[in-house]
Amino acid sequence: MASGPSKSKSKSRSPRQEEKPQGFASYFQGNWWWLWGGLALGAVVIWQGKSKPLDASKTISGVATEAGLPTYHSASSPQLTMERLRQPDEAVFAEYAGSSSCVPCHREVFDKWQPSNHALAERSLDASVDRSAFDPMKTFHVGSVKTQVSSDGETFQVDTLGLGGTNQVHSIERVIGHEPLRQFLVDQGRGKLQAMDVSWDPHRMDWFNVYGDEDRTSGEWGHWTGRGMNWNSMCAGCHNTRLRKNYDSEQDAYHTAMAEMSVGCESCHGPLKDHVQYYQHPPEGKEPPPVHLGKRHPQQVLNTCGSCHSRRTELTGDFLPGEPFLDHYSLVVPDASEIYYPDGQVREENYVYTSFLSSRMHHAGVHCLDCHDPHSNKTILPGNALCMRCHSGGYPGSPVIEPGAHMFHAAETPGGRCVDCHMPQTTYMQRHPRRDHGFTIPDPLLTRELGIPNACNRCHEDQTTDWAVEFTQAWYGDRLDRPTRERARWVAAARSAREGTHRPMLAMLTDDVTQPFWKAVAARMLDIWWFEDGVSQALVEASLAEDALIRSQVAIAMGPAAQAKHPAISKALNDLLEDPVRSVRVNAAWALRGELKPTSLAGQELEHFLNLHLDQPSGQMQKGAWYLAKGDVGSALKRYEQAVRWDPNSAPLRHELGVIASMSGDPQRALKEMQEACRLDPTEGEYFYKLALAWNELGRNDQVMQSLLKAVEVNPDHSRAWYNLGLAYHGKGQQEDALRSLIRGESANPFDPEIPYARATILLEMGRLEEAQRAARRCLEITPNFEAARTLLNRTGGF
Repeated sequence: MASGPSKSKSKSRSPRQEEKPQGFASYFQGNWWWLWGGLALGAVVIWQGKSKPLDASKTISGVATEAGLPTYHSASSPQLTMERLRQPDEAVFAEYAGSSSCVPCHREVFDKWQPSNHALAERSLDASVDRSAFDPMKTFHVGSVKTQVSSDGETFQVDTLGLGGTNQVHSIERVIGHEPLRQFLVDQGRGKLQAMDVSWDPHRMDWFNVYGDEDRTSGEWGHWTGRGMNWNSMCAGCHNTRLRKNYDSEQDAYHTAMAEMSVGCESCHGPLKDHVQYYQHPPEGKEPPPVHLGKRHPQQVLNTCGSCHSRRTELTGDFLPGEPFLDHYSLVVPDASEIYYPDGQVREENYVYTSFLSSRMHHAGVHCLDCHDPHSNKTILPGNALCMRCHSGGYPGSPVIEPGAHMFHAAETPGGRCVDCHMPQTTYMQRHPRRDHGFTIPDPLLTRELGIPNACNRCHEDQTTDWAVEFTQAWYGDRLDRPTRERARWVAAARSAREGTHRPMLAMLTDDVTQPFWKAVAARMLDIWWFEDGVSQALVEASLAEDALIRSQVAIAMGPAAQAKHPAISKALNDLLEDPVRSVRVNAAWALRGELKPTSLAGQELEHFLNLHLDQPSGQMQKGAWYLAKGDVGSALKRYEQAVRWDPNSAPLRHELGVIASMSGDPQRALKEMQEACRLDPTEGEYFYKLALAWNELGRNDQVMQSLLKAVEVNPDHSRAWYNLGLAYHGKGQQEDALRSLIRGESANPFDPEIPYARATILLEMGRLEEAQRAARRCLEITPNFEAARTLLNRTGGF
């Protein structure tokens, strides 16, 4: 389904929310704005932000050597070269025969496929099927928008809010999706097709908006006329066979082409023209040509399914069935964001591949075709029979389940179906319920502690979490106190970035019991902790892991250390530039982007990826960050400006543009962009913090103070805002207020040595020698080689 940007309620998502790789974070790990000195001993202060680097999304996983499973390949497919990616469409599509060519030999599976959601993933209008949606004419309102649908013979129109903010009549070109909803495509010129937000429910026989009552308006990135609903970029690749986007960045136009409309046979089996021709006229004495995804390792089947049934970004734009997932895609995994719940349950529209990789089922060797018929798209057995196929003792190592004693609900009733508890549903696009494939265990205690949803209260909405805790504890007792519960707590704690919360992640990465998938998650969570004892060494060692998912996440996690020129990390990343798997190479290339040779293989692959996504604001931003790493601020500024033109309502983009404007010597522009970021998202303390920096560049100390106060009001844990507020109070002679602010900052971030050092200098000015010495010693406990603190102690006899 062309689901649009997200099921979230935000009208305009930031690039961090788009389907772009986790490794391609914004260049701004902190900020680059210089402010006043003002502390004792003549210290020069740089205001370093607790900036949330734009993650240009969220993605990466897949695996050449899959977690816990036999290795069937460890290198990129030999055919996957830069030359292949540059092949003209005609040469590529000449290898395809079309699904109808399979009928003479494979009639049975063709007949199962033909009425499936795959076969009907995208199609031309069919009056016999679609007329009931448009005829008779229907008028309805969603939010402030009036929409009218109608037909005129064999053509169908939708009169609704369009470009320019006025209602216009739009002719329908195609249908995308089949069950449980259908969206419609409109041609906007220059090869652009847009997926409309008003959609048809063939079961309820009514029209609805996939965004519910959000009332999105023209000009927003997430409106149906915006780039967030662009078919070429957001939908086409998974609704068609061997699609090539073919974006022309100079003309902002598309020349999108495909081997076959819809998800045909060759979407999964690969190009079959040679195969068909061989069996039409079998040559004597010759072996039949190989089928890309014939009788291959089941993990390749999983990777082929995952190429669409995942939240991921494309690295190549040219996936071929049977090739390694990580040679073509980056996949969202649980990380410091809230895309997934800490236990791995889906939170946003994440599809199923990542959650399945995280599951015990996958680790045990289960794969897609153990449950699903790939041609009909239906499960191979109904209801609990599917699960009991293995959990009745028929599968080695599978826990034996006695349904009556295990479920405490009548069989095949709500709560008495295995999937109700272990594959809870989340509804997307208002009408599309999808089951979580993480096979998690309902745990109301984690709901109470961390807000993680549990299956009990998803069904029993009229009951409290405490009620669910009481019943599950009575039924299952200590069996619920399992390692996965503790792991969820660790991940939730690590997201807080509190002192010491990295240690369980470090233990997961280095132990001998954690599954490879969760080791990859742990590695990703360690990126901001690279300077802590043992972390950099653990990342270097993990860069040699057999599992490609671990290596790809390690390459991302090494980014901040690489920016700090950590020698061992830099060497490891240079080694990863030669990794056999493309996503590892590209992530390493991004971490080393400022020094990367553009003519190297990894350099070419990185630039190919960046150019592939220039049709989206996040792609423009990433290309801008790439220019910035090379010292080309002017070219970077142009890219960021384009990103904002395409998504003017994105607070994170405004924030990033403000930083670039400051770097380019335009403080007034920087101030304007920071003010706009604060207006668009007044709940983000980081923006008010940067606004204070912008005011400071203009010498407006009164506004600096107001913005810092707003920053700590919005986010009381913003340690750098407290730190700089303390400096501002100190500059005004309000020493007690300065000390209180610094103590709040130190409480928020007790391992920043600059904060106790600032306290020490102020206390020294106030004549409170013993307290000043204690603060300086605390600074040295955090950073033993902090020379300014050591000097202070030497001068005051504190050693």
